[in-house]
Amino acid sequence: MQVNNISRNNTNFTSLLTNKTALKALEKISEHGTSFSAATALTMSLTVRPLAILSTPDVEKENKQYACANSIGSGLIKFGIVETVALPIEYAVKKIDANPEKYLKKDTIKSFTPSAAAITDSKSYRLAAQTIKLGAGFLSAIPKSVFTIAFIPVIMDKLFNLKILPTPKIPSQALSEEKNQTDKIPFTGRLTESIPKGIGKILDWDLFRNFAIHNENNDKNIAKHMSAATDILLTSSFALQTNKSKKIKEERKKALIYNNVISTAITLSCGYFIDSLIKNRTQKFIDKFSKLHKNNPKLPKYIEGLNIVRPAIIFAAIYYGILPVISTYTAEKIDKKLSKNVAGCNKV
Repeated sequence: MQVNNISRNNTNFTSLLTNKTALKALEKISEHGTSFSAATALTMSLTVRPLAILSTPDVEKENKQYACANSIGSGLIKFGIVETVALPIEYAVKKIDANPEKYLKKDTIKSFTPSAAAITDSKSYRLAAQTIKLGAGFLSAIPKSVFTIAFIPVIMDKLFNLKILPTPKIPSQALSEEKNQTDKIPFTGRLTESIPKGIGKILDWDLFRNFAIHNENNDKNIAKHMSAATDILLTSSFALQTNKSKKIKEERKKALIYNNVISTAITLSCGYFIDSLIKNRTQKFIDKFSKLHKNNPKLPKYIEGLNIVRPAIIFAAIYYGILPVISTYTAEKIDKKLSKNVAGCNKV
C-alpha cells in the first residue's frame, strides 16, 4: 500500500512538471518577469497585507490606516508604473531575441555565442537580457515612491474618510504649457524601434557584456538580487518623500517610515535566509525538471521562469503575509519610545 502511494505521488508530481499550462506560464513569466512580480505585489497589497495590518493588536487606529493606505497605494502605483516601463522593454528584448543582427554588433553576438549557436541559447545573453528586463522595476523605484506618497492622502480620504489638505491649484498657464509639452510627445513607430536600439547599445557595452559573461552561472540569483536592490532603493526614497510630505500628519510620519524600513530589512534578511535553506532542494528540483525536458528547446525559458517565481513567492509571503503585523506593531512602539525620550530631554 505504501509503495503504491509513493508511486502515485511521484506520477502526480511528474504530471505537474510536464503540464502544458504550467510550462506555458513559466515561459510567459520568463518573458515578463517584472510584470509577474508587480502583479503578485498588487494582489497581495490589496488583500493580504491590509487585512494583516488591520488585525494588528495594540496599535493606534490611524497608524494602521496609514499603513493600509501605503500598502494599497504602493501596489497600485507599482503595477501602473512598472507596466508602463516594463512592457516596452520586455517587447524590445523579444525583438532582439528574434533578430539580434539588426540591433547588436557582430562582436557582441560572437562574444555571447562563441559556438555559433542561437543567441537565446547563450546563458550569458539570457542573464544580460533578464537583468535589463528586471531593471525596469529598479528604475521605476523612485517615481513609484513619489506617486505613492501623493496617493496616500487620497486613499485616507476616500477609504477612511480622513480629509486631506487642499491641493494647491495649478495656474491655467502652467496647465496649458504642460498640455503643449504632452502634445509634442512622438507616439509614432519610431518609439518602438528606439527602445530595442537603446537596449542593443547597453548589450554592446563591453563592461555590461563582460559582467554577464563572467556571471552566467549565477542566473538563478539575478531575480533575487534585483528585487533586493529595488526594495532598498524604494524604501530609502519612500522615507525621504514621507519626511518631506506636507499632506501626511507629522505625528504619523515616523511610524510610517519605521514600518517600511522594518518591513524591508526583515523581508530581505528572512528572504535570503529561507532561500539559502532551500537552495539544495531547489537545485534538485531544477535538475529533475531539466531531465524531464532535456529535449525541449524552451527549457532555458522554463528554468528562467522558475528562478523568477521562487524569490517572488518567498519575498511576497514574508512581506505581505507574515510581516505586516510585526512591522506595524514594532514601528508604533519605536515611535512612541523615541518620542517619549525626546520629550523627556526637552523637559530637562
